[in-house]
Amino acid sequence: MLQQSRTMTINKGTNGQNPFQVVGDQIDACARILKLSDEVVAILKKPARELHVSIPVKMDDGTTKVFSGYRVHYNDALGITKGGIRFHPDETIDTVRALSAWMTWKCSLLDLPLGGAKGGIICDPKQMSQGELERLSRAYIRAVYSFIGPEKDVPAPDVYTNPQIMAWMMDEYSVIAGKPSPGVITGKPVAAGGSVGRGDATARGGMYCIREAANRLGIDLDGATVAIQGFGNAGYHAAVLCSALFNAKVVAVCDSRGGIYNEDGLDADKVSSYKKLTGSVSGYPDTQSINGDDLLELPVDILVPAAMENAITAKNAANIKAKIIAELANGPLTPEADDILFNNGIHVIPDFLCNAGGVTVSYFEMVQNNALYYWREEEVREKLDAKMTTAYRNVFETSQEYGINMRQAAYVQAITRIVEVMQIRGWV
Repeated sequence: MLQQSRTMTINKGTNGQNPFQVVGDQIDACARILKLSDEVVAILKKPARELHVSIPVKMDDGTTKVFSGYRVHYNDALGITKGGIRFHPDETIDTVRALSAWMTWKCSLLDLPLGGAKGGIICDPKQMSQGELERLSRAYIRAVYSFIGPEKDVPAPDVYTNPQIMAWMMDEYSVIAGKPSPGVITGKPVAAGGSVGRGDATARGGMYCIREAANRLGIDLDGATVAIQGFGNAGYHAAVLCSALFNAKVVAVCDSRGGIYNEDGLDADKVSSYKKLTGSVSGYPDTQSINGDDLLELPVDILVPAAMENAITAKNAANIKAKIIAELANGPLTPEADDILFNNGIHVIPDFLCNAGGVTVSYFEMVQNNALYYWREEEVREKLDAKMTTAYRNVFETSQEYGINMRQAAYVQAITRIVEVMQIRGWV
């Protein structure tokens, strides 16, 4: 089953902001704190390289359709690049650039020996058969073959792609290479060289951050209330884990078609089963209907944006009542919203920290592929916990030291490491 999409106009987000411009603004803010030179900022603001491809695919009706695809390597100072592949009808190069930048900061922040990348294809996978999706996936790999590889750039699943698609892509690369190449792709099925623990890694990593934040803020998670915007892969697993790990109460969830609220709490598995039958969480029995905007403003302890970019802006940030915002989505807050929330004392766990569990376990998958030795799920979770906990604590301490918000502190941590390596390598 394909992963849930963020419902949005991707090129400018739901609130008219180009995500790559947001990246530039965030880099500028970090540069002022660190007093970076213009030369360093210029490198940080530009992708190292990008590939645009046209992908002809034979459709089931006998016609040939040409799809547009992208792959961007943003910065490889720390090592080979890593990042997902998105299938979306509103995909744009600026979104891919922005996401590849965030992947760069994410890998640096988690102390991974990886640079950042991202890829995408403009398509509507909901309107395509399995055969068409397989032909598109294989054709994309043929188009970008020289641009990726186990020692160059390792893709992974993202919006509307999944382990099966990764398996097709891995197989196509292996056919062209003339040898088995499981290390070229992560997020594969476990039977094809994937890692156990990858399915809920993004949400689980976010839970470890929420735990650390609650400890520092003095919030008791036992019985704490949670609202989750987005009920795809990350949102669903977040709902399950909030209950399983903390005994917290998920009172509201939503997807692109609507939302539901019940002050007594929701059973994530039952809601998920209902959505599989109906296509949406909307209308789930014994709940109150609620839209996504209203969900954001509920008086809950923890708010988890796991859907759209630019969901919280200057227009609604002052209405947010949660004590902790855990960003499982990429870019759900605008810079203006960050300032408002920080001034209002709301603790934001920024996206490229909070949702870094996915790339961290993808890195673990790379390590296991290279070693030809696979870990138990308990080992994966222990190693993920250690990585996420260390990263959170470093960011929190930096925010306290500089008197800045958590996102700015995450940028300071990530970019400091990248700039240091750029200087050591003689780039600047």
